[in-house]
Order: sequence, then C-alpha cells, then structure tokens
Amino acid sequence: MSSKKSPAPKKAKKEYSGWPAVIRDPRVILVLVLVALSLAAIFVPFGDREGITNLQFGLDLDGGSWIQLEFQSEVVTIGQGDDVNAVAESVGKTLDCTVIPISATKIEVQKSATVDELRAAVEAAGGTYVGSEPGVGADTAATIKRILESKLNSLGTSDVKVNTLTNMDGISQYVRIEMAGVDMNTAQELVGTQGLFELRIVTTGNETAHVLYGDSVVSVQTPTQNPAGSDNWGVAFNIDNAGAEALQQACIQYGATTNPADHELVMYLDGNLVYSAPLSSELAASIAKNPVNKLYAGTGHGDEGKAQAQELEIHLRAGALPVQVQIAGSGSTSAVLGDYFKIVCLIAAIAALAAVALMVYLRYRTPEIVLPMIATNVSEIIILLGIAVFIQQLDIAAIAALIAVLGTGIDQLVIITDEVMHEGRVPSQALYLKRLKRALVIIMTSAATVIIAMFPLIIMDLSTLKGFAIISILGILIGVLLTRPAYGKIVMEIMAK
Repeated sequence: MSSKKSPAPKKAKKEYSGWPAVIRDPRVILVLVLVALSLAAIFVPFGDREGITNLQFGLDLDGGSWIQLEFQSEVVTIGQGDDVNAVAESVGKTLDCTVIPISATKIEVQKSATVDELRAAVEAAGGTYVGSEPGVGADTAATIKRILESKLNSLGTSDVKVNTLTNMDGISQYVRIEMAGVDMNTAQELVGTQGLFELRIVTTGNETAHVLYGDSVVSVQTPTQNPAGSDNWGVAFNIDNAGAEALQQACIQYGATTNPADHELVMYLDGNLVYSAPLSSELAASIAKNPVNKLYAGTGHGDEGKAQAQELEIHLRAGALPVQVQIAGSGSTSAVLGDYFKIVCLIAAIAALAAVALMVYLRYRTPEIVLPMIATNVSEIIILLGIAVFIQQLDIAAIAALIAVLGTGIDQLVIITDEVMHEGRVPSQALYLKRLKRALVIIMTSAATVIIAMFPLIIMDLSTLKGFAIISILGILIGVLLTRPAYGKIVMEIMAK
C-alpha cells in the first residue's frame, strides 16, 4: 500500500510593523530617493556653477537689472466688413511704414502715430476707424521676444528672462528683460538699442549703397575655423531668396564681381560699422552666375579673430526688431543687497519652519507625530528645490511661494492626522484607510482649487508673479502625489502602538 507525501507547508510571509514597515513602503522609498536626487541636483557641481549650490537666483537675490521696453507701434481696430488687407496696404503707404493685418478687424501699424493720423489714414483707405491702442499683436511680440533672447544669450549673459506683458485682448505693449548679475549701464547698452542690422556695398570712394536688412538673415552658425583645424575664424550665415537676389544685383551693378577689392561688403548695426571685407574670388565668381544664399564672413586669425567672429555672430543674430522700442522703466539690485536678501530669506524660512514645528508640538504633544510631520514637510521643500534647479529662478516671490508651501503643507498634514486619529489612537486598518482616503479627497479638492487660481498667473507672463505661481503649483503637486500618501503610511505604522 503506497502513501502520498504531504506537501510542505508554505512559509508564512513575514509581516513588518513600525519603522521596518515604513522604510519598506514603496511610497516612502520613492520620497527618500527623490530627496537624495534633489540634494545631488542642488549641491553636486555641474555646468558653469558659481557658488555653493546649483540653484538659480533671480536679480532680487543675485543682484542685477531689469529694463522694460515699450513698443512704438499701434493696433488699430477697423469696422466690420472692411477689407482688412486692402486697408492695411493703403495705411502702410500713407504712413510710410509696415502695416500687417492681425485679425479680421485689427491691423498693426509698426510706427508710433497719433489718433488723428491713424483715423485719417484708415478713412483715406475707405475703412472705418473704430479705435486704437499702443502695442503689437501676438506674432510680432513673439518675434521681438525671440530676437532679444537670441541676442542676450549670444552675449553670454546668465539668467536672462524676457517676458512680453500682454493684455487680455492679446495686445502686448511692453517687454520686460531681467538680467541677474548685470549692472544697469551694461543692461541698457545691451537692450536699449534697436539692433537694426544692415548690409551695404561700397560703390565709389566712401559711398555705400543699401543691399539688405537683418530680416533677410534666416540663420547664423556659430564661429568656425575655415578650413577646419586652421587658425582662421569666421561666421557662416544664410540669407533668404530675396536677399540673395538683392545681393547679386548689387554686386553686379557696382562691380564687386569683377573688382571685389574696391567694392567691399560692409555691415552696420544701429548705424555703426561692425564688419567690412571684399568678396572672395570664389564667391564673386559664383554670384556673377547665380544668387547665393550661403555666405561666410571671415574675421581673422588667432584669439582676436575668434573674438571678432563671436561678436559678429551676435550682430547677425540680432537682426532688425519689427518695431522701434524705447525704455519705459528700469531698476537694479546690487550684489551686496542681493546677498542681504538671501540671508533674510533663509532666516525667514528657518523661522517659519520653527514656528510651524512649535505649533504642531503644542497641538499634539507627541514627538512620534511631530517629527515625521516636520520631516515630511522638509522633504517636500527639498524635492521642490531640486526641481527648481532646472526650471525656475529663485527670486523673492519664489521664496515667498516656498514659505507658503511650507505652511499649507503642514496644514494638510494636520488634516490627515486629525482625520485618521480616533481618541488619540490609530483605529483599525480598514477604518484608517477609509478616513485617510477621505482626508486625501479633501486635500486634493483644495489643491485643485489653488492650481486653478494660480494657472492664469502662469499664462499671463506677469514676470515675478509667474515664478510664485510655478513654485506654488509644483509644491502642491509634490505634496498631493508624493509626500501626503507617504505620511499617511508613516502615521499608521508609527502610531499603531
């Protein structure tokens, strides 16, 4: 008679409780990993680091300047049913400027003009003048922003922010430029001029003739050595087809294709000579046959040639702003005052954390609750700062948002604690999870309300208020998605006894 061997009993899964259960929880592990990565992002050197951290500080805390430029342009509203293209063309001829349609009833006059001048020009075009306001349309504002960013970034200025200030109807009247670590005189020199680039050709003697403006330059390469590996520097750039045809006609007309040495190409920025050189023999032969879009401007040998190439690249990238601008306001913060503000903000953050810890202790009188609550709140701020290293400058408004996140974070942790505790103890797991879920629903509803309220500050480009909104929203999301669920696990395990 055979007998079957009974199967070995399954090994019971070991159950953990208290701190061992906490440190094995996936939500807690995720928070700890993110805290470690954030500390590395903040303190481990990388890139062109200056100072003891990688945090980017705005001009409030690092010293610097801001300049606000006003567009010398008008947006005119015409009557419904008017031919906007015909009116734009006629007004442009009357006022001798560029006029473009930006909607079915609005035209952008890229010139400063009085109401009487605008009314007369529109009526002469057969249209109905409804009204006007200073500013430019969305496309022109975006172009100006792009040109200024390109120019300032090419100059190597650090921590530059360019924001167009847009009305509710989409019309932009101002652009604000903030440059951390740049004094006011340098800032005005960099952005206070038009940046009008022009290419001309020498005709006879010292006389020159216009060939093209900067809007014909479609792309600019970084300075290179030609041939590769040599010590001869220059900048390659491309011009559009209209510019290539204008250059060919001018070179043939004035003899640059047959006698390049006497008919140099000269470049001007704001009327100042920035480059002058004859056509190479190869380029002269090519232009004599066909328009050429790809050009190369040699600047010389060695470090001096490289420096001149870098400067020429800036001038080529600057191009021509679509409209004239003038400085409407400016301000600056010295580096010494910026350092003082850093110290004050640090003291304020420490004081806020200490005050929060004291109030929590007075409420619960239990270190097992107070310490995890403060640790959770601090980890949230560390993660937020780690993200800010890559996406956001820290100015006074952003620091204010950090302190606000500190306070609202503790407030939400108090909600969780009060909701799940029952007569000073943690209830059964089923009841605990039910109460935790209810607390998280309350927190998420509150968080969604704040995010909706902050969102307009982000899309309206209101400079420092935008930074406040970004930090606030990031802090809320980090809390709701990461730290609040982790804290809920901590409370359940630590207070279960």
